[in-house]
Amino acid sequence: MTLPREWTCPYCGRPQVISHQVHEERQWCLSIGATNQGILAAEVTSIRCSAPSCMRPTISLLVRKTSYDKVGNIRIDGAAIYDRRLLPTSSAKQFPSYIPSPLLEDYEEACLIRELSPKASATLSRRCLQGMIRDFCRISKPTLYAEVTELRKQVDEGRAPLGVTTETVDAIDQVRKVGNIGAHMEKDIDLVIPVEPNEAAVLISLTEMLFEEWYVARQRRQERLAELAAIAANKEDLQKGPSASTDAIAKLALSGGLAPEGTMQSDIPVAGANEDPETRA
Repeated sequence: MTLPREWTCPYCGRPQVISHQVHEERQWCLSIGATNQGILAAEVTSIRCSAPSCMRPTISLLVRKTSYDKVGNIRIDGAAIYDRRLLPTSSAKQFPSYIPSPLLEDYEEACLIRELSPKASATLSRRCLQGMIRDFCRISKPTLYAEVTELRKQVDEGRAPLGVTTETVDAIDQVRKVGNIGAHMEKDIDLVIPVEPNEAAVLISLTEMLFEEWYVARQRRQERLAELAAIAANKEDLQKGPSASTDAIAKLALSGGLAPEGTMQSDIPVAGANEDPETRA
């Protein structure tokens, strides 16, 4: 690996440039003799996140075939037969907590088992997308097919939530069809329709895209609108002139929270201060 190079931490999502101080790569031939695939070699790559708030390690293992050069020396440059990231165990990205936890749990589990069981991963992606339709789009029907049909109708009529487009609905419908392979058994039980890990990864990427385009975009939009409303309210108070600010301060002072300018706090009358102690009792 040529260093330095850009890299994004899978834990915290921070892009950074990795250097020799945070990176290590080791290769060695496995001392188990020739296998049915020849002599094998292992390669371990380790990277530590440079962000002080993270500092977590990413470790990958690559097992590959070896070859021989012209003089008979072993070269570790053959085809890879196993390539897996050991840490973190999941490829799931970090998303804000305002996304409903059941959706995040399905997404994270789909990422976790993508390599081990792509079909189960596709099923979880399907369920996660159905959960988003019910939560974000407020559509709940007996089947996902009926929910997608209703969502498509809302998009065509201009009633769908911001961020939901025709292309989005088409993509969700494709995930529904792929996810059905794991969710429903075929009529012919001997018919096995596989789902490849790269196909499961595409379904996961759609889930991540909708998290961003639906939930994160909505949150950012609400925050910007709230900031704009606060600015407008502040300008409105300034337009009312100094008297508005004086009245506000006077009201606060009478409530006991602030003494008007030029007035000692002790000069502000306190309710019940001049009452006879016995009558107050």
